Amino acid sequence: MAWNSVSFESIFAMIVAVLFAIAGVVNLAGPSAVKRDFARWGYPARFRLLCGALELLSAALLFGQQTRVLGLTLASAIMIGALFTLLRNREPFPHLAPALIFSALIVVTVAVRG
Repeated sequence: MAWNSVSFESIFAMIVAVLFAIAGVVNLAGPSAVKRDFARWGYPARFRLLCGALELLSAALLFGQQTRVLGLTLASAIMIGALFTLLRNREPFPHLAPALIFSALIVVTVAVRG
């Protein structure tokens, strides 16, 4: 695909997909900090695995032009849940910032999609 044929929507969707893929891998790998966070938030131990799987699914859907709307919808739902959790637990801004950035990128992707 030539650069002149790549849309801003595709660029933003790929950025969101990569970020969700990384987040999914981190949740599935379950470093101790992630496990502690999920426990502190009151979620069952395996809930991070569900989150990781959904993040990877969202990333995969975002890569396909035909499935991008579904991927954006799933990514949005994930971020609503994440922001709710972070706000409900009064997480400090440094913990909230990545979720806000992810959410903003989803909004921008939807906006440039038209």
